[in-house]
Amino acid sequence: MNFRETLKINEKGHLSIGGADCVDLVREFGSPLYVYDEAHIRNMMRIYRETIEEEYGGNGLVLYASKAFSCEAMYAIAKSERIGADVVSGGELYTAMQAGFPAKDICMHGNNKLPQEISYALDCGVGLIVVDAYSEADRIEAEAEKRGAIQDVLIRINPGVEAHTHAYVQTATPDSKFGFPIAGGEAEKIAAYVLTKKHLRLLGYHCHIGSQIFEKQSFVLAAEKCLKFAADVKKTLNFAPHVLNFGGGFGVWYTDADEKIPVEGYRTYLSALISAVKKACAEYHLELPRLLIEPGRSIVAEAGITLYTVGAIKEIPGIRKYIAIDGGMFENPRFCLYRSKYTAMLANRATEPCTERVSLAGKCCESGDLIGDDFNLPAARLGDIVAVLTTGAYNYSMASNYNRNLIPPAVLVHEGKAEYIVRPQTYEDLVRADVIPARLK
Repeated sequence: MNFRETLKINEKGHLSIGGADCVDLVREFGSPLYVYDEAHIRNMMRIYRETIEEEYGGNGLVLYASKAFSCEAMYAIAKSERIGADVVSGGELYTAMQAGFPAKDICMHGNNKLPQEISYALDCGVGLIVVDAYSEADRIEAEAEKRGAIQDVLIRINPGVEAHTHAYVQTATPDSKFGFPIAGGEAEKIAAYVLTKKHLRLLGYHCHIGSQIFEKQSFVLAAEKCLKFAADVKKTLNFAPHVLNFGGGFGVWYTDADEKIPVEGYRTYLSALISAVKKACAEYHLELPRLLIEPGRSIVAEAGITLYTVGAIKEIPGIRKYIAIDGGMFENPRFCLYRSKYTAMLANRATEPCTERVSLAGKCCESGDLIGDDFNLPAARLGDIVAVLTTGAYNYSMASNYNRNLIPPAVLVHEGKAEYIVRPQTYEDLVRADVIPARLK
């Protein structure tokens, strides 16, 4: 187990998060239930912000990666911790704006930003837009010209660094829908193109090499390649970057097969990146650029758990034992998509020894609807509370109404007390957008 500072077993033998008893949380809010510990989220944001302040002279900004978990409360926390945000859709941007987040501290991404999203971003006054296609440069230019404005942009480049992660979350390999490869000259060509635009101000480059990365050297190599590219472009186009955004991707613990990085340990990842940037800038005679990073998973993943209630138990002798819960692929599709591994426990019987290896089955009408197929648990009983750990990132974000199931609510725990940050859906919510044509009535 990796209990961090947020998860503990209390005097009742129950799992608690942020001082709140998980059994009490289910009793009050029902299940399935996403639960987040505010203290852990803030601690992670501060580690990154303080590292930039102390080791890079404050010449940078942490941008919370919204796609990990986006809701108004997250932007409120990020704002109070003096960090920015990155968004990848009009919906994420709208959520941030509804929360009163400062648009100047927002960086907008996406490999195919819709025209209405680009227009909305300029209306909001977002600080940076990352260009990921020639057509995007044209659209941003056109919208900025309409407004008599000049929009600050970065170009997403692909340094070709292959991080050792799942193929679906590698984004800087030569074959990727994201960015312009440095190799072959495509990145330099788009830089030259953007520099011709009268209503775009190119500030620098963005790269993101993937997700769930534990090797510091991957970030160091990406920095070296990006700054070598920057130096080459300075020679050919007389342009040096004022901003470099190195994305995120810092790994987190899901099971004991993963490295257990203490909260302070994440400082070393950023320190390694900062050292590489300083060294390369000195080598290539470049001024130190403003440094941006985009941690998301590492801020919220281990801050969150999901609580379920056991509703059925089915054993196939000699084959498998299924523990059926009231969630499933509609609120956590990651096992179905990536075969992602998790750690689970019985929150109401947290001190009991594990005696069985079981699969956690969801309630969707799909044979493959599992949260996982290799969990060690005590012999489960109907009504037990199952806690799946490290579900704070990409669970609520990827949830759907498949089978017309309701997306679970989310609560935030602060000093032992829980409050909604995402209210429960209702059946009325499911049909709100439905329309029956008059001819069918």
